[in-house]
Amino acid sequence: MSANNSVRIIAVFEAAKGTLVILTGFGALSLIHQDVQQFAAQLVHHLHLNPAKHYPQIFIDAAAHLTDTRLLTLATLAATYGLVRLVEAYGLWKARRWAEWFAAASAGIYIPFEIYEIFKGDTWLSAGALAINVLVVASMVNVLYCAHKNGADAA
Repeated sequence: MSANNSVRIIAVFEAAKGTLVILTGFGALSLIHQDVQQFAAQLVHHLHLNPAKHYPQIFIDAAAHLTDTRLLTLATLAATYGLVRLVEAYGLWKARRWAEWFAAASAGIYIPFEIYEIFKGDTWLSAGALAINVLVVASMVNVLYCAHKNGADAA
């Protein structure tokens, strides 16, 4: 696979992440002025989870503490994060050097946390995230190295 194709795949992946986070933010906005705890309880029931178990109970308790201000803050943070990911995706798609640097750095920053989670015992999800981020960092470093080696101008 060529470096250009791998960058395009990463651009699509980042665009998908950004879009998903923005949609999640809209979901948080839709819960303003709603009984979030009741919504959480219905979701746990709909997923056929036992609300008396540890994790469903944590979810329901957390929902009980969500105020409209916190939901608005979460939605704002989601919109900001999603927008950053969409700008990164655009930059990668257009082969902008700044986006390649940003992609390498933003994927690399999560690696120590994912390694920590693996050692803590949360393996399969953390291992998958680690593998994806290592692949993104390696791809971006390769693209940046090749551009430097070929003397490409900063875009």
